[in-house]
Amino acid sequence: MTQINQDRNLVLEPLDVPEAISRRRAIKSFKPDKISPELLSKLVELTVAAPSSYNLQSWRIVILQEEAQKAALCQAAYNQQQIVQAPVTFVFAADAAAWKKDLSPIFDQGLQTGAWTEGTVNYFKNAIPQFAMSIGEKTREYAIKDAMIAATHLALAAESFGLSSCFMNGWVEEEVKKVIGAEAEEDLAIALLLPIGYAAEPRKNPGRLPLSYNVFADRIGNPYLG
Repeated sequence: MTQINQDRNLVLEPLDVPEAISRRRAIKSFKPDKISPELLSKLVELTVAAPSSYNLQSWRIVILQEEAQKAALCQAAYNQQQIVQAPVTFVFAADAAAWKKDLSPIFDQGLQTGAWTEGTVNYFKNAIPQFAMSIGEKTREYAIKDAMIAATHLALAAESFGLSSCFMNGWVEEEVKKVIGAEAEEDLAIALLLPIGYAAEPRKNPGRLPLSYNVFADRIGNPYLG
């Protein structure tokens, strides 16, 4: 059972990963309780620990806490109230042109940690632009995928610390970009919105289809039976 320090909103014994996955539900009604700066910082740290293609970390994460900002975002997202109810809403954007930027900080860090060799870095210096140019406009899709992986890290981390979340996929992209000050950035795409807070409603499980409906062994049409 999760234990929470009510004075600081810090979970003393976080849920493990399987339990966080099992408990997570989309919550659309949140309590007004704030998230402590310490806990928010921990959530961000766990979010950016997510993997990404070539370790480009092409997500651009904007953390909205100001009421006016959240209200503007709510309007850009068809007035879905979970954005203004939750104390924090994360906007996950994706930079399709991340591969064109100065990647030396990524390369240098990989070398300093010992995760990469000089040979690996030299390979990436050629492989990254070659791959990006070979997929063309799909660089946007790849960046969005990386951002969504990071958002999943956030949702599970939040659940483990006694918080709830709501993956959101309904908004007007250009309006969201205006809210976060990115309207002029053509290569930036909005991947998803993720309000985080303390649930004001019970976690109800709508259930899942039998595995035979959508999980297969080796090829579509051959049900995985467990």
